[in-house]
Amino acid sequence: MGDVVRMTKMHGIGNDYLYVDCRGRDAVADPPRLARAVARRHHGIGSDGLILVRSAPEADCRMEMYNADGSRGEMCGNGIRCVAKYVFDRGLTRNPLRIATDAGVKTVTVRVGPDGRAAGATVDMGAPVLDGPRIPVASTGRVIAYPLDVGGTTWSVTCVSMGNPHCVVFVPEVAALDLARIGPQFEHHPFFPQRVNTEFVAVRSRTVMDFRVWERGSGETMACGTGACAALVAGVLTGRTERRATIHLRGGDLDIEWRRGDLPSADGTPAADDHVFMTGAAAEVFTADVDLDQLYAATGV
Repeated sequence: MGDVVRMTKMHGIGNDYLYVDCRGRDAVADPPRLARAVARRHHGIGSDGLILVRSAPEADCRMEMYNADGSRGEMCGNGIRCVAKYVFDRGLTRNPLRIATDAGVKTVTVRVGPDGRAAGATVDMGAPVLDGPRIPVASTGRVIAYPLDVGGTTWSVTCVSMGNPHCVVFVPEVAALDLARIGPQFEHHPFFPQRVNTEFVAVRSRTVMDFRVWERGSGETMACGTGACAALVAGVLTGRTERRATIHLRGGDLDIEWRRGDLPSADGTPAADDHVFMTGAAAEVFTADVDLDQLYAATGV
């Protein structure tokens, strides 16, 4: 038997990751390789990637996130709710929690179920970044309803960072979109120097939207928390929605609110209190000890 690592599979409305508790120990020698192995849905366990829970002197814990292709992600809205559930259910019952990410420390308020365990959470996602170079995109200013040629089609795009880069595209409906073809064209477009997550959004009313997402490094996923936040911000900036809305994703619903503050200034920098809040469920699927040598052999990673 090779190295054995205890893993917990969790999901936030279908956005699923394998979680490894690395607090006080370095349990994973090669996180990018392990992310690629666990993500293989027909040969491995199957997930959108890997999240490590680490100790953090500046917070209650740290979330370290890897996409399905092994690339490092700065932030994951569904993942951070699951991290909060993981540590809360295992004895860290401080509420709210402070969780460090590559996009800064986020405050997470756990919603406790009747069994005393975390059922979901509300996350203060911080203020959206609208300044082009900081998203980053190949533009010196804000990118709102900007015509962008992608694969020979001109799309109207609005770009937002919620700790990671997003490109929001409003469409009449989302069900029939060929995301397997369109998504990679956006992800690898030269307008996005660090690749991009692309949200395709259909507005049903000023408080309800339908949503599909192509995530950089993972492809189409059932949900994307940061993407849902970006979609609401884009809806407000283009005059389509109110500042609070329900987002219908393939895996379930998220409630997103861009709380009132000063509107973005000319350079796209929001006021310090102009934060986006995301509320949604978190679920634990199973915990198991995994033989890494066996996993790598089975997946060919």
